[in-house]
Amino acid sequence: MKTIHLLFLLLPLSLWAQPEDYTWEVAGNNSSESMPCGGGDIGMNVWTEDDDIVMYVCRSGSFDENNTLLKAGRLRLHVDEKNAGEDVRIPRKYSQTLHLSDGTMTLSCPTHTVTLWVDVWKPVIHVEVDAKKAIQAQMTYESWRDHDHLVSRQEAQQCSYKWIAPKDLVTHADTIIHGDDFIEFYHQNPSETVFDYCIKQQGLLSEASHLYNPLKNLISGGRLRGMTTKALRHHHFQLTLANVQGSPEAWRKTLDAMEHSVRMNADRKTSRQWWADFWQRSWIRCGGEAAELSRNYTLFRYMLGCNAHSTWPTKFNGGLFTFDPQYVDSLSNFTPDYRRWGGGTHTAQNQRLVYWPLLASGDYDLLLSQFDFYLRLFPTAETRSHVYWGHGGACFTEQMENFGLPNPAEYGSKRPEGFDPGLEYNAWLEYEWDTALEFCQMMLLSKSYGGMDITKYLPMIRSCLQFFDEHYRYLAQQRGRKDLDGNGHLVIYPGSACETYKMSYNPSSTIAALRMVAETYMHEVDTTGMTDYLRRIPPIPHRVIDGQEMIAPAVTWERVNNEESPQLYPVFPWRLYGVGRDSIEIARNTYLYDPDVVRFRSSKGWKQDNIWAACLGLTEEAARLTTEKLKSGPYRFPAFWGPGFDWSPDHNWGGTGMLGLQSMLLQEVDGEIIILPAWPKTWDVSFKLHASGCRRVEVEYKNGKIVKLKIEGEE
Repeated sequence: MKTIHLLFLLLPLSLWAQPEDYTWEVAGNNSSESMPCGGGDIGMNVWTEDDDIVMYVCRSGSFDENNTLLKAGRLRLHVDEKNAGEDVRIPRKYSQTLHLSDGTMTLSCPTHTVTLWVDVWKPVIHVEVDAKKAIQAQMTYESWRDHDHLVSRQEAQQCSYKWIAPKDLVTHADTIIHGDDFIEFYHQNPSETVFDYCIKQQGLLSEASHLYNPLKNLISGGRLRGMTTKALRHHHFQLTLANVQGSPEAWRKTLDAMEHSVRMNADRKTSRQWWADFWQRSWIRCGGEAAELSRNYTLFRYMLGCNAHSTWPTKFNGGLFTFDPQYVDSLSNFTPDYRRWGGGTHTAQNQRLVYWPLLASGDYDLLLSQFDFYLRLFPTAETRSHVYWGHGGACFTEQMENFGLPNPAEYGSKRPEGFDPGLEYNAWLEYEWDTALEFCQMMLLSKSYGGMDITKYLPMIRSCLQFFDEHYRYLAQQRGRKDLDGNGHLVIYPGSACETYKMSYNPSSTIAALRMVAETYMHEVDTTGMTDYLRRIPPIPHRVIDGQEMIAPAVTWERVNNEESPQLYPVFPWRLYGVGRDSIEIARNTYLYDPDVVRFRSSKGWKQDNIWAACLGLTEEAARLTTEKLKSGPYRFPAFWGPGFDWSPDHNWGGTGMLGLQSMLLQEVDGEIIILPAWPKTWDVSFKLHASGCRRVEVEYKNGKIVKLKIEGEE
């Protein structure tokens, strides 16, 4: 009897972890009304036009010579109903369902069902048509890159050149081959790309041969199979993709090997199992008025899961799911490859917000693409420090290309003679290089949260810390005899508190970053050299306004350039102030009374006020702002937010929404777990989230009471 009773207890838990299907009774009519579907490192936008099912396909890492992230193309599925008994005079209406539990999508009408799924472990898309009677089904491949395309100055926002694009900038045509039973297509980069432009622009020609270059001779594309004119009850179309740096022959060899490896039934099983395991890792399910929040949290997490096994991080400005740009901005009547803020350009302040939530959700495999992105660029970051300043340490800039150098437009094409070659000649980005420390902290916490082996990242983490120590002592020696202040502290000047408080002296965001990364490194790895390092970090500056003590953005600054609130970065991401800490009132004063913080407050885009409110235990404020964040976006699919400050779908809008909801439910202070630190008493919720010490925290809260609390893990 005890065994039977245990099974009844476990069954609802397993079912609760599986998300509900998301269904439209009538499918969307254009790409802005598309529904996402994907897996591995492939994303599709799926919608209907007339009687056809249409799909944009995007594979992570498909960069062209200008560093635009190219879509593979557009697929169109046409089903001929003449033999199926349907009245062809009546427009067909598909219902469309995203089956989150196994990552598949179905579009159904009375005579047939179309199932789409992407192999999680191989770059292969499967489209299956199942009909009651034999029907004809035709898949066609459509491309807007069948000819050389002149890129306009405004359109160049999609690539690395941005506003310094040459007048004759071209996206070169793809190669498209029609065979008897297949269509093959690929885009081939030349040997010289925007990488070579940046190397020359930034004075690194002597280093070019040993710097990482992912663009040279890159070929991206695929092969579509399954074309037939026969009427069948079951049709299967397969699109296999490949990205290779080399010759077309090498690309085809890779593509052939991938096609030969396909075992559809076995591949379907392993892919569905991966999604089942993905949803078992963590979940948030809210009831009542908060149900929309948890649904959209889940839909967005699914979108992030579609890039789980990529070499390249999910881009903050649309990820794999951008759609026709005129639906985002009516003036942007460009090709489907367009997105603002570039394809191969990674804005670190925005990228971090996509990845911070993955610690609490337990999605450590998703973190690897962002971690390895920095690891690949680590030698380039150290080369910059050595060449430009003659000291050690890794210098990662804020607007950074996928080959590790500053974006060429942000670096500046009209630089004054003698201007420091290591700096971006840009009012927003100058001296801003501490965001890389957030990714260092994520790496360290991945060991604590998920038991990840982070050995390969440790030299880079130390080097990032080393850069700030050596560079600011180097700058101090340019100004005078001493390299530390009178208290033996670093003088972080000129500094930058985000993009906002420029030419600052000892910015609080940088100080908090250095302190926390050094302390976490000591705790997780070793203490060698870190004790003295910590002594050199200056204290976080405070100030008093109208009798209220609060965190200052910096000791001093020259100007305010943007609308961020870096004086609250010691709250998040650095967790030095907040719930359960003695300093909470100082941090709350900062949130409530700092005039800039109040003026900048918003739930739009990358704004983090909802996270700070949750971390400070301001329940009503956290609930209000997180509700604004996670309410359904302006497009038909609820988790397509934006454009915000960036583009649609706005992934750092989604990331901040995830973080806010997680922080309302679970926080930690020195390893002690705090349950529901900013959760409204009237909101029912069940959740499973991850915490340090490889712990999984499972809670059910109903009618104002915790009715279940379970903590699993090593400690």
